Amino acid sequence: MKNKFSIGEMAKLHNTTIKTLRYYDEIGLLKPIQTDSHNGYRYYSTEQFEQLNTIHYLKQLGFSLKEISKHLEHRDIDGFLKLLQKQKQLTEMKIKELERINRRFETRIKEIHSAREIRELEVASIKHIKERKVVRLMEKIQSEPELEVSLRQLENIANMNSSIFIGGVGLTVSLDHIKNNKFDVYNSIFILREEDKQNSLETTLPEGQYACIYYRGNHSDSSHYYNILLNYIQDQRFHIIGDAIERTIIDHFISGSKEDYLTEIQIPIKY
Repeated sequence: MKNKFSIGEMAKLHNTTIKTLRYYDEIGLLKPIQTDSHNGYRYYSTEQFEQLNTIHYLKQLGFSLKEISKHLEHRDIDGFLKLLQKQKQLTEMKIKELERINRRFETRIKEIHSAREIRELEVASIKHIKERKVVRLMEKIQSEPELEVSLRQLENIANMNSSIFIGGVGLTVSLDHIKNNKFDVYNSIFILREEDKQNSLETTLPEGQYACIYYRGNHSDSSHYYNILLNYIQDQRFHIIGDAIERTIIDHFISGSKEDYLTEIQIPIKY
């Protein structure tokens, strides 16, 4: 049986590409046993099969080509164990991050299912709501462009990416603006937090009683529903004790039908 394989045969046997093998040759990771001086053709032997298998194995484990090259050069078992331990730690970190992402998906799926089942729309009610962790940016917001810019600023300052908080963005209206019927002027934007990572912008939305209302629409439709809530609060002789919280749970990014939109307004109250 022959013990000399062209680069094409080597690539086919190991389910890789000629380009990859050429690159390995260039960086000194896997050099052919022979290179024809006339045509530049590269040839490999069966003795190199295991070396290429080892490279593929370590790549699948997440090692860099530099780390693989160093191991192949020294073949030190203690060094190899350290590499495996390091990669194991990185893998565990990735697993934890994927678990966090999975929990966010579960939360969002449950919330959308619950939102679609809500039947009491445009009706004020009282809810006891537990404390919520948020990352909050105090910023005056009066338009959709300002909202988007503020959200990007919050995302960057908090070192978060959009996959973390899809569906978890909210706005607040200050107590003074509520009293002066300025419902379209927001004083902050926030992102709900579901993990324990510390952040300089992290704060909480306090636990307590809230006067709440759901409606089919988004932020631009909110004024009418603030008035319903304020009339309800006055009729029930409650006192407003903090900023209103407004969050669109289903919007045009999720559904093309406005009939599916859902926004909730929450105003903290006490007797």
